Amino acid sequence: MVCLFPVHALPLHGSYSTLGGYTNVPFRLKMSEFSLYLCSMFVERRQAEANRIREKYPDRIPVIVEKAERSDIPDIDKKKYLVPADLTVGQFVYVVRKRIKLSAEKAIFIFVKNTLPPTAALMSAIYEENKDEDGFLYMTYSGENTFGLL
Repeated sequence: MVCLFPVHALPLHGSYSTLGGYTNVPFRLKMSEFSLYLCSMFVERRQAEANRIREKYPDRIPVIVEKAERSDIPDIDKKKYLVPADLTVGQFVYVVRKRIKLSAEKAIFIFVKNTLPPTAALMSAIYEENKDEDGFLYMTYSGENTFGLL
C-alpha cells in the first residue's frame, strides 16, 4: 500500500526533505513508513487536535493504533485512544486484544517505532520518549513479530 503526499504535506522529521520547497509534486511513501492517520491530514491539523486533547484531558495520552501492513490479525474498530497516563503497555495490549476480539491462544505484538516496548513501561513514559511531532503516539500491532526488534 502506498500513500501519496503533496511534498509540502510531509511530516518533516528524519531524513525527509521538501525537495526544494513548497510544491505539489506527489511523493510516494510505503505504508510501513507512515500510518494511515498521518496520510489523512496535514501535520498542523493533527498538532491542533493533539493539543486540544492534551489541554482538555491532561492526564491522558493521545494514541493512534493501527494494524501492521501485512498482518493477518483482525482490524481494530477504533484507531484513536485516550489512554490514562498511568496505564502500562501490557494493560493497553489487553485493551487492543479485546477491541479486535483476539482469542487468548493467539499472540499479539505492539510496536512503537518498529520496537517492542516493555510491557511494564507506563504509557506516559513511552509517550514522552516516542511521541510524534504532531503530539500523538503511534503504535502498530501485529500477530507476529514482524519487525524483529526486541
